[in-house]
Amino acid sequence: MVHPALESLSEPLLRRLLQELGRQASVHRFEVAPNPCVGAAILAAGEIVGRGFHQAWGGPHAEREALAAAALSGVPASEWDTLVVTLEPCSSTGKTGPCVQAILEAGIPQVVVGALDPDPRHRGKGLEELRAAGVQVHLLEGFSTLEDVAPHFLSWNAPDRIRRPRPWTIAKWAQTRTGQLTPPEHVGEGRWITTPASLNEVQVLRGRVDAIVTGVGTVLADDPRLTVRPPGDIARAPRRIVLDTALLTPPDARLFAQPGPGEAGGPVTIMTVAGMDAPRARALQEAGAEIVGLHAGPFGHVALRDVYTWLWEAGVRRVMLECGPTLLRRHFDAEFVDQLRIYTGSVNGGRGPSMADSLQSIKLRERLDREQGEDAVLEAFVG
Repeated sequence: MVHPALESLSEPLLRRLLQELGRQASVHRFEVAPNPCVGAAILAAGEIVGRGFHQAWGGPHAEREALAAAALSGVPASEWDTLVVTLEPCSSTGKTGPCVQAILEAGIPQVVVGALDPDPRHRGKGLEELRAAGVQVHLLEGFSTLEDVAPHFLSWNAPDRIRRPRPWTIAKWAQTRTGQLTPPEHVGEGRWITTPASLNEVQVLRGRVDAIVTGVGTVLADDPRLTVRPPGDIARAPRRIVLDTALLTPPDARLFAQPGPGEAGGPVTIMTVAGMDAPRARALQEAGAEIVGLHAGPFGHVALRDVYTWLWEAGVRRVMLECGPTLLRRHFDAEFVDQLRIYTGSVNGGRGPSMADSLQSIKLRERLDREQGEDAVLEAFVG
């Protein structure tokens, strides 16, 4: 039996609504990946009283955002009769609570869904729980396809990725106009390639990943802190991971310093080849690092597959790669980069190798070029 509220909603109208929600949700694709882009709407007597979108990794899902918007509409919750959502509501607990539970608590009698969850571990379970609780569920597949709205989510749920899981990896770097990651000497010590607005964006991104991965070369050259500072979410400071085959990280590196007022740093883990110099390992442990010994990969470096398997098993799902060109290229060669964010400043020239040639050889999907003040920003998925 069809709920009376659905009788006033024709299939073409629902199709247009699902497609519209999908288009609007896809605007946030680079902020939510590897999560899907999802849009939702709460209806009362055929009128939309609340819309919501999943806008950031770790943030509220679309259904919860739509419920919150509907609560501000002035329309009593008792009159909300339909939830329209582009993807099957989740039934498991991840960064947030299950959306199925939120829908049931809201008392919405009917749910219209545009696509099933592609993950075989969860596919159909959300709809089953809703039906078991007496909610009428209508699946209208084909009107908001994941191929159109969130193809990155399909790659995240590909059989090979499920069989050999690893975290979603975002390669972020700042470069000069000629592709160098280090500015020319005349720019001055301590000067940045990009503007403060771009630096602030990076802080926000740091607060939305589970780990930052860098190499010992970057530690020795730049002595970074890799902390989160406002406007980033300092309550979610990510792990700081250093790939250091020979344990060359100085025990007095700024990674180990107490974060300053208003900033936060996650635990420091140094990944090295198993059996490396014990005295150096002890010195770094005394400085506050966790030392993890892994297998050696090609050329004696720490094996990237082992690194990312360890991170996955430690609960890390989203990584930002902040390192130099050598480690970047190792990741690209191993096909361990899923997403790019590249800031190009107004500085000409630079020192060290350029990433321009490497970038030309990478297959990019859903490329977005935008401006951030004087800087150019490229965002894209890889592969």
